[in-house]
Amino acid sequence: MHETDIHDLSDDADYAAASKQGSSSMTRTDSSKQRSSNDPKDAEIVYLKDNVTIHPTQYAAERISGRLKLVKQGSSLFMTWIPYKGQSSNTRLSARDKNLYTIRALPFSDIQSIRRHTPTIGWQYVIVVSSGLAFPPLYFYSGGVREFLATIKQHVLIVRSSEDANLFLVNNFQDPLQRTLSSLELPGSLANRTPSSLGSPSDGNLENNHILEDGQLRSVQQNNKQRQKSHDPARDISIQVLEKFSLVTRFARETTSQLFRESLVDGHGPTEKRRTNWASKDHQSQEMVSNDVEIVPKRVHVPSDPLEFDKLSLVWGQPRQHPLGLQEWSSFLDSEGRIVDPDALKKRIFYGGVEHNLRKEVWTFLLGYYSYDSTYAEREYVVSVKRSEYETIKTQWQSISPEQAKRFTKFRERKGLIDKDVVRTDRSLSFYEGDDNANVRHMHDILLTYSFYNFDLGYCQGMSDLLSPILFILKDESEAFWCFVSLLERLGPNFNRDQSGMHSQLFALSKLVELLDSPLHNYFKQNDCLNYFFCFRWILIQFKREFENEKTLRLWEVLWTHYPSEHLHLYICIAILKRHRSKIMGEQMDFDTLLKFINELSGQIDLDPVLREAEALCVYAGENGAASIPPGTPPSLPIQDSSMYHQQDDEVL
Repeated sequence: MHETDIHDLSDDADYAAASKQGSSSMTRTDSSKQRSSNDPKDAEIVYLKDNVTIHPTQYAAERISGRLKLVKQGSSLFMTWIPYKGQSSNTRLSARDKNLYTIRALPFSDIQSIRRHTPTIGWQYVIVVSSGLAFPPLYFYSGGVREFLATIKQHVLIVRSSEDANLFLVNNFQDPLQRTLSSLELPGSLANRTPSSLGSPSDGNLENNHILEDGQLRSVQQNNKQRQKSHDPARDISIQVLEKFSLVTRFARETTSQLFRESLVDGHGPTEKRRTNWASKDHQSQEMVSNDVEIVPKRVHVPSDPLEFDKLSLVWGQPRQHPLGLQEWSSFLDSEGRIVDPDALKKRIFYGGVEHNLRKEVWTFLLGYYSYDSTYAEREYVVSVKRSEYETIKTQWQSISPEQAKRFTKFRERKGLIDKDVVRTDRSLSFYEGDDNANVRHMHDILLTYSFYNFDLGYCQGMSDLLSPILFILKDESEAFWCFVSLLERLGPNFNRDQSGMHSQLFALSKLVELLDSPLHNYFKQNDCLNYFFCFRWILIQFKREFENEKTLRLWEVLWTHYPSEHLHLYICIAILKRHRSKIMGEQMDFDTLLKFINELSGQIDLDPVLREAEALCVYAGENGAASIPPGTPPSLPIQDSSMYHQQDDEVL
């Protein structure tokens, strides 16, 4: 970003108002410079705010309140948010749940941006992005956002985005190369990273080196240089999450979590022993060198699996069957084309999938393009009506003139992201390979049309990965669009800016592992892996990077049956983890090692046994498993009167 595009905070109304209140807000934060018993000697609290709240779910009643602090140590500024001990508006939120969201000594050198939201009705909240990870929104129920920003301004360089007055950039003012989830396609790339590179969001060279294959990186970099006006580097929180997820490491968090040894504000309980001089760059450098040395992991005793997993699938899971063929498919239809028994059909597809040449017809039912009780004639009418409706929506962006586009920032931003993403999505498939490929253009048009159909959600990186297999099977732009719309009715929350959809699924995954394998859950807890971010990619794009194309198609049609659970994908995660629990626990994998190991499983997972094991886990968990998943957790079926994935940027919970 050019310097002329950066706006200083001096013209920000909130900052100006807070500065004028120097005798109140600033004096209050200055007077807070006393240290608690757990603060380092040379640390001072420059800002303290009580009753700052997060919401782990979409339900307003489920909230966790805590204390937000800005702490200065030397020339460095750190942010902490510690939940109150023993205080919660909902009994289901235990102390362990609260600990998942605790922010301990996050250095501003790792923070990229802070987004402020001021609803017309309700409370202000901010979203902090660090190393590509957007923390849960922090709600200021008793005010204090402007003082928070003004205090930060006093100690670190923070500027307003030139394109979004509510977005504040910290440390990072250059336009990074926008990346798609293809950055997660090369699991081996993590093997060559050092802890310093993993923890440094400013290392653009490293981030970009593992993005594309076959020389595509160079061409995209050249195209990026040719752009006269770049995207704002933190314009969309969800994009940042998708771009830099693989950089979230325990190393980055461990080296910045030592400022206070308090586990809870009112508890002052001891935490695990860590480095004391954690702010020392020399000490960090020494640790980086030591981490570069390859050490053969020691095997330790692994607690036995409480479910005897190797036997569970034989008892609770049924064998896989051959795919559904044309003759058998015909037996599910009556003379007018209606599906006679939809539940039986879904169950059959769950156990065997569908033959490839039949997928185009069957997928339209699984994805809701046709209703199961529709006739041949009714389906012909649906095709005609939907095609006309699609063309109407498509015309909306096709009719935008260059002059209009200059004044339509959202359109330019989304179109720019789509333009870059479609040319590097599944290009290894013959369906999408080659220059000037018509199918790539169809993908582009569908995604841009969807951004107008659902303007609130728009386009986020990762959506092209979900669309590609649908277009590959249906080979029709209009039909692929409407099936994609239906899919995002379920998976849209994965792309919420506040990550609410992803957080709820990772939270549910944690609860299910605790239910089905408490030793493994305890191991993750002891090794700071309880956030389950190593499963992020699996859930976000439904295991698309873990299997070859044919197996991905088989897996997706199985998941779309919602048999035996609409959250079967979470049980698949558990099945994969349990398959490797002995290695994970026996080699004492920490977060970094586990993330690398999980990424390297890509292409190494045997789908059919995993599906059988996931079914067995789901059946065994029963009602207890269902109770562990919060209501509304994606991919729930869409609500009749409103879509689940509408953004909540400016609405009170």
